[in-house]
Amino acid sequence: MISIAAHAQSAGAAGLNSLEDFIKTTKSGRASFSQVVTSPSKDGQAPKIKTSTGSFEFLRPNRFKFIYKKPFEQSIVADGQTLWLYDVDLNQVTSRKLAQVLNGTPAAVIAAAADLKGLQADFTLTPLPEKAGLQWVEATPKTKEGQLQSIRVGFKAVENQGQKGTELAILEILDSFGQKSVMTFSQFEINPALSAADFQFKPPAGADVIRQ
Repeated sequence: MISIAAHAQSAGAAGLNSLEDFIKTTKSGRASFSQVVTSPSKDGQAPKIKTSTGSFEFLRPNRFKFIYKKPFEQSIVADGQTLWLYDVDLNQVTSRKLAQVLNGTPAAVIAAAADLKGLQADFTLTPLPEKAGLQWVEATPKTKEGQLQSIRVGFKAVENQGQKGTELAILEILDSFGQKSVMTFSQFEINPALSAADFQFKPPAGADVIRQ
């Protein structure tokens, strides 16, 4: 019984170890993603499901971009100081100071954090049992003011040129309204050559710019 309990504890802690390894060793990353957003059912109707695809890049700390390509084009870019949201169909850009919106978000967990200690200042981190061959950790925001309820991150162990590493595989987001978003990453590149210049954003000519 002691052996079984110790094994369970070790298996559960693996998720937290994977997160720490990912933050320490993956200073930049690039991947494709597919995202499925499921809204809770209302008035007996079936839940609404929306699927989108795009690409993701990040450079620690505080630089990342999500480029949505289908079904609608949209860009979310953090340049280290400002978070930019560009809606192509509306030709509208919204900008906010990154420090005001980053804490307690999924991007803070997977892309912006410089170390585990800094992340633990904003989140309660709980290792979860292995599932689907992945190591899992749950991040719960310590502040209750936001709309985010919890984030679950799945990692997989990889080996490249004899070097072992940790790769981001799945991001599950649950908000306070019961909406669930599952983002699955593929073709993940660990530490590609990215620079701060890759995350600069300039509003397109003629776009309506809203600064908040």
